[in-house]
Amino acid sequence: MYRIGFDNEKYIRKQSEHIRERIEQFGGKLYLEFGGKLFDDHHASRVLPGFAPDSKIRMLVELAAQAEIVIAINAADIEKNKVRGDLGITYDQDTLRLIDAFRDFNLYVGSVVLTRYTGQPAAAAFQKKLESLGLRVYRHYPIEGYPFDVARIVSDEGYGANEYIETTRSLVVVTAPGPGSGKMATCLSQLYHDNKRGIRSGYAKFETFPVFNLPLKHPVNLAYEAATADLNDVNMIDPFHLEAYGETAVNYNRDVEIFPVVKAMFDHIYGSCPYQSPTDMGVNMAGYCIFDDEAVREGAKDEILRRYYRALCSHRKGESDGAEADKIKMIMQSIGLDRASRPVIDAALAKAEETGAPAVALQLTDGRMVTGKTSKLLGAVSAMLLNALKTLAGIPREVDLISPDILTPVSALKVERLGNQNPRLHIDEVLIALSICAVHEETARRALDCLGQLAWCDAHSTVILSQVDESVLKKLGIQMTCEPSYQTKKLYHR
Repeated sequence: MYRIGFDNEKYIRKQSEHIRERIEQFGGKLYLEFGGKLFDDHHASRVLPGFAPDSKIRMLVELAAQAEIVIAINAADIEKNKVRGDLGITYDQDTLRLIDAFRDFNLYVGSVVLTRYTGQPAAAAFQKKLESLGLRVYRHYPIEGYPFDVARIVSDEGYGANEYIETTRSLVVVTAPGPGSGKMATCLSQLYHDNKRGIRSGYAKFETFPVFNLPLKHPVNLAYEAATADLNDVNMIDPFHLEAYGETAVNYNRDVEIFPVVKAMFDHIYGSCPYQSPTDMGVNMAGYCIFDDEAVREGAKDEILRRYYRALCSHRKGESDGAEADKIKMIMQSIGLDRASRPVIDAALAKAEETGAPAVALQLTDGRMVTGKTSKLLGAVSAMLLNALKTLAGIPREVDLISPDILTPVSALKVERLGNQNPRLHIDEVLIALSICAVHEETARRALDCLGQLAWCDAHSTVILSQVDESVLKKLGIQMTCEPSYQTKKLYHR
């Protein structure tokens, strides 16, 4: 059951204060590499119950007068039309989306930088498009020997060959559509150019996970490993921090591996490095805002299980080779986590066995379990939704919220006029029908009014759901998992 364990307001306040302190540490100019999702960080809100998905952008709004945004995008990703898996849009499209989103919060987007630019035609065309929209665009180039040939990198042939990004504010937030976009290299290139111009500036890194001051095997940090199983990220004790301070701190393999190179770059630019460890570079305050560790542990364990079932379904769809699921299973075994920890799984499987057809179970936030079965007019997930709303509204199970007189012609329209092979109604169609009924029927209106209470409910389906059903469930805030199997044995599944 959902229980808050994270103080979101304290986080926003503490995080913005800490970033201001870091700006002052470097004399009033800081390049902040911003990793992870700035908008809609639902992973953080699931593993840190109470963390609002828009917390990080709200924190930046607190610093709006000092901040400007630089968006880094890898020119090679533009050329190959790399797509964000969560949004289904290309990186260049997401850059435009990010700019609009920042502007909606009255945050200043100063420029876009094309990293690893080698004359890619698609990247050059994208630059022209951005410039026609009034945006400044800069180019950064591949550096031979990067990241290990420090002498070459920190020279006029390395960072010096990059175009200098003109910035006007004390906090320069460098973000990107996704990983591998060159955020750190952009920041360090700016430090090199600033130093040549006599400008004092610094660098810091903002990553929510892993949380450095939680134990290595804390479920929150293990949930991060599960979420990045496809990237082969591994949490580890920061050996540099332990040696420098005698204190245990958690970081991840890529930052630990690259730190000696980053330190050498700082030594070349400034003569010395301001940081003794990769953990020192970070500014994340999330670990200080947990007030109920048990609630956070439970939220993180639930997320690991969700990631496991998502990886299983990805493998079943042919989108992965199964290694991701195997890695997450090892994480689960290390903390004794199995499907019994998610009661909706067994409830859904039991309902499917009872009916001999696909089924869905949902656990309300008060612990009550609701199920849905497949029928002639409704898919199991649509039936579950209506049953959940009836339960919440105190409406008897045998009452029809939507009359068959309405469902039948809608189903016939789908098959006979619109060419659908599946006559059963999806969730969006059911909700539209319920909204129409609510105009004149009190029971439908009462049920519809309970829709907001479904947020944070756990649910499980015994078959992979359609994309439209998954999308609506996500918008409702329902935490869904599926068995890695399809309802039919067809080779093509829409």
